[in-house]
Amino acid sequence: MRRFGLSLLVVFVVALGLVNMAEAHHGWAWTTGGNVDLTGAIKSAKLGNPHGVLKIDVNGEEWTVEVGQPWRNERAGLKPGDFSIGVTIRIVGEPSANINDRRVKAERVYIGGREFILYPGRD
Repeated sequence: MRRFGLSLLVVFVVALGLVNMAEAHHGWAWTTGGNVDLTGAIKSAKLGNPHGVLKIDVNGEEWTVEVGQPWRNERAGLKPGDFSIGVTIRIVGEPSANINDRRVKAERVYIGGREFILYPGRD
């Protein structure tokens, strides 16, 4: 019985840790609450769940951009081909509270003069 209790405790602690990691990663708590406006060329794109991730070159610095989940990108009017390597993209979104991360969660995406709103109502 003691072994069962210890096993149950281990499972609980691991599950709690996974929930905390998921909340920290998928929420907005890691951002500043303000917006930045970045323009650069797409270096790579990995689309899918839990969200897409772009690497863009902004004046010689590589930034990581979190775009939406596949359904959110589609709802905004974006297609996977829009994120092709070399495409110039403008991102408006919330940066990491640690600016050295050079990471931003996109709220709006601009490609070829078109605006794609990922999070309506966020500014």
